[in-house]
Amino acid sequence: MAGETVITVVGNLVDDPELRFTPSGAAVAKFRVASTPRTFDRQTNEWKDGESLFLTCAVWRQAAENVAESLQRGMRVIVQGRLKQRSYEDREGVKRTVYELDVEEVGASLKNATAKVTKTGSTGQRTAPTDGQGPAADPWSKEPPF
Repeated sequence: MAGETVITVVGNLVDDPELRFTPSGAAVAKFRVASTPRTFDRQTNEWKDGESLFLTCAVWRQAAENVAESLQRGMRVIVQGRLKQRSYEDREGVKRTVYELDVEEVGASLKNATAKVTKTGSTGQRTAPTDGQGPAADPWSKEPPF
């Protein structure tokens, strides 16, 4: 939609994703990401951590189930989504404002890790890896011809 603030955040999962289901059966996974900027101080010749940003994230449907199955606390992730602001009153009557991310895409960062990706079918069922033969073969799984 026009006017929405789409951001990408790279950080570490603060806790394991929590998978829940709505009364209508839609899956939603919530998790928090901590992103800490680092700058190099030339005078001391060392890296300094800035103030961490903690962002609560929600991802829906099949992606929620995939996140809950694939990611865990401490993993470095890349998250993209729509930034939302929500205001509420706490139990003491103090007005609070929180920022949350409605996630469109999420994945593990491969900067300091490796991953084996398994595609899911359109129904959410895991598909068996193909051997590169037949009509279900993944065209990206073969070596390039050059």
